[in-house]
Amino acid sequence: MKRSIIITDLTRFGEGDPRVCTAGIDPETGECIRPLPYLQFSDFTRLGIFPGGILSGDFAPNSSKKAPHTEDIHRKNLKFLGPCSAEDFESVLKNSLSPSLESGFEVSLPDGAKVIPLAPQPPRSIITIKVNPRTVEIVEDGYKPGKIRIHFTDGAGKRYRFFSIADLGFHDYAQRHRESGALNELNAAIAEQDVVYLRIGLGRAFKNPQGKEGFWMQANGIYTFPAKLSYIRSYPLGGTDKP
Repeated sequence: MKRSIIITDLTRFGEGDPRVCTAGIDPETGECIRPLPYLQFSDFTRLGIFPGGILSGDFAPNSSKKAPHTEDIHRKNLKFLGPCSAEDFESVLKNSLSPSLESGFEVSLPDGAKVIPLAPQPPRSIITIKVNPRTVEIVEDGYKPGKIRIHFTDGAGKRYRFFSIADLGFHDYAQRHRESGALNELNAAIAEQDVVYLRIGLGRAFKNPQGKEGFWMQANGIYTFPAKLSYIRSYPLGGTDKP
């Protein structure tokens, strides 16, 4: 069925992985859709895709999807239609809001949690939360130079620290700006905004080297209003070819 989505999530995989994960919200139904198979990075640059853009295509139900990744859906004939308005972008984010991480994923999380256990499985793998910009801080990963993480406080007042950032724009910014003071300037710009929307996603089931297994949480998208961070959102524009 032909549908259009407003792109809300544009995330990277591990180093050297040529794929980009894209997800968005159908403004007509409010449904979150993750088109599969994943786009290649070359498709992403050729199509000129960026958050807040409109992506249309033929989307077919995915009978093999299972919780928590219930957003998975088959796609073909993708076409990028250009940007939506700032008002429409904020509208789809507002309409998808959850009060907190726990309410959005329908789980109880201990302090400092970064992973959700395999069971019981959450009913969804992507949520939106609204946070006070003054609680947000982008910090460097002390163990992996060039990688950044985020601190924030959700609507329930729970503090999350050193959350992984999968947002492609923020990752690219960190790679380009490793000089001293760059993150201070970024945090100052975020603090000046009225609101920050975070798209929080769950990775596929994974067991880390220490044996901890589950669905790891990450910040898929970090969006400020009323002004966007233009030096973060600087993807190249391309054509409207079909991958």
